Amino acid sequence: MAISKNKEVLRIATAGSVDDGKSTLIGRLLYETNSITTDKLLAIEESSRRKGLGYTDLSLLTDGLVAEREQGITIDVAHIYFSTPRRKFIIADTPGHVEYTRNMVTGASNADVSIVLVDARNGLAEQTHRHLYISHLLKVPRVIVCVNKMDLVDYSEARFNEVVEDFKALLDNETFENLTIDFIPVSSLHGENIANHNKQMSWHKGDHLLNILESIEVHPDSNNKPARFPVQLVIRPKSEDFHDYRGYAGKVASGVFSKGDTVRALPSGLTARIESIDQFEDSLEYAEATQSVTIRLDRDIDVSRGDMLVKDEALIGSKELVSNICWMDNTPLVNGKTYKLQHGINESRVKVSGINYRVETSNLIKDETATELNLNDVGQVTLRSSKPVLVDSYNKNRANGAFILIDEFTNNTVGVGFAG
Repeated sequence: MAISKNKEVLRIATAGSVDDGKSTLIGRLLYETNSITTDKLLAIEESSRRKGLGYTDLSLLTDGLVAEREQGITIDVAHIYFSTPRRKFIIADTPGHVEYTRNMVTGASNADVSIVLVDARNGLAEQTHRHLYISHLLKVPRVIVCVNKMDLVDYSEARFNEVVEDFKALLDNETFENLTIDFIPVSSLHGENIANHNKQMSWHKGDHLLNILESIEVHPDSNNKPARFPVQLVIRPKSEDFHDYRGYAGKVASGVFSKGDTVRALPSGLTARIESIDQFEDSLEYAEATQSVTIRLDRDIDVSRGDMLVKDEALIGSKELVSNICWMDNTPLVNGKTYKLQHGINESRVKVSGINYRVETSNLIKDETATELNLNDVGQVTLRSSKPVLVDSYNKNRANGAFILIDEFTNNTVGVGFAG
């Protein structure tokens, strides 16, 4: 089969409790797609024999860190690449321990799909609730629940259905409205329902995992989002050939910009029409999300690095941000503390003016008496900014709705925020 030169990239985040089989699932995907070099496969086969295993331990493909080998756990986000004739994939393999919730947020922050593993023997665990909530918080468009280790429950349809019903009961919470979710019974160890259908689970009428991953539409509605173009650089060559050239370079964050569109520059509010859209030596009729281009306007208006071109009146910037925060630092977030907020290339100073609640992600209860957010906590916070922040609601526009908080003294990134 011919390999397409312009294959789409699907970004995947994997999640699950320790020993639910994430590493084995990823290793199996690499194996089934012929993404393992011969020498590496031989090394893994030899290592498995030395351990006295009766099978090839594919989890060794992703357990590359020394600490993982020593402790048998995954401690950091590992990015793994593989491809099929239809598309390319990037997997962010995130740790299973609750202590590394922040790592999952990092791994899932730009994922198109989240794979949540559940051990068929144990059913839903605390981490299942936590990972599903974070996938929802980050607005990951699609979730696939792999009920793993079906070989250890005799491929029981009844047991699979029990796990699915428990999951659906969890989804009844209004928090998870409109979530698109698939359930697949799999055995990562034996490669069943991963890249091929399994005869012992012929009762499962849905697709196997790889088929679903190959068919998911990437960024299905990104062009229908509000048009946002953060200006990263003002280009003025002042050369003989381009004496009057003035262009605004950047990457389209969301929506579509076309020649002739009237745009508004923020924060000035001045308007102009798009005269041309340049990409290298080409002139484009339009530019859509993720394209890096230079936009020229039909008249000179006040636009600088860090400003934003928009096509609607909805975005005005705000000094008060009510946002969900995932806290990533050992020093707690407390009321009254100040931080640097970075949104795109822009920075502003913000003060915590209220901690509205902390979410107990294992049961989704909101603790409105919380006075601080500790490491790995998720909660809603009100921030007051020194200047308007040009941020959209994360629920409506993922591409322009997130920011980070930075400690002013250590310069460490201490939190990830999602504007409400």
